[in-house]
Amino acid sequence: MTLAIGLSLLIGLLLGLLGGGGSILTVPMLVYVLKIDPKIAIVTSLVVVGISSMIAIIPHARRKSVCWKSGLFFGLAGMLGAYGGGRMAAYFSSDILMALFGVVTLVTGLAMLRVRKSVVTSSSMRDDIAVCPLKIAYPRILFDGFFVGILTGLVGVGGGFLIVPALVMLVELPMQAAVGTSLLVIVMNAIAGLGGYANHVSIDLNLTAIVTGGAILGAIVGGALSKQISATVLRRLFGTFVILIAGYVLYQSLTLALLLNLHGLLERHIEFVLGDFQ
Repeated sequence: MTLAIGLSLLIGLLLGLLGGGGSILTVPMLVYVLKIDPKIAIVTSLVVVGISSMIAIIPHARRKSVCWKSGLFFGLAGMLGAYGGGRMAAYFSSDILMALFGVVTLVTGLAMLRVRKSVVTSSSMRDDIAVCPLKIAYPRILFDGFFVGILTGLVGVGGGFLIVPALVMLVELPMQAAVGTSLLVIVMNAIAGLGGYANHVSIDLNLTAIVTGGAILGAIVGGALSKQISATVLRRLFGTFVILIAGYVLYQSLTLALLLNLHGLLERHIEFVLGDFQ
């Protein structure tokens, strides 16, 4: 239990500091350390990250580093995707969900480390101002939000580790503004994801309360510290952390049995994957 509390504090710290990353640690912690069923771990993660993000957003809002309009549109599209993803999860095994979690995490970490120099430069120059864009590319935001939402509901991530790169690279928000705005979207996506899971997975209230309490304390500290760290350091720390977690999850989840099952599934439905051109 002491280990769970300590890791919960780290989850909240990452949320407040990076605007995401908490769920990347929550799900593996519950599955591999506390031996919780993956689907129950995913539901618990949605509750923990959603509530922690509500707390973490407060210091960012006070510094005016939350772009409310961009976040609301991104989040509304994400809620629709997250609800659908949560319902879809009932048709996937726990092993497949964990493997998908690892793949998505790895791709996101690599993308964050390879972010365009022009975006990084402009973000770094505006860190202290954190100006939100006057013109918003609504079609792009809605599409990206929906895609992130599906992954949020499907594998139980709050979406911050996907939202932050999307806001930086596609919406071109400064890193500090992307961190603050992502917390708003995480809350919205977590609520919708829970709605999708509600009909087929129950919540362990005692476990959720313990992990949530530790995460809230960590989120308060992380939110206060985020102002003291530069955008470049935040981006590199974020990307490196995500890649390390992805490697561990893939190492644990990509078993020979899972690969054989996927190969058999692909053979049985190859016409669906490639399309029937005959």
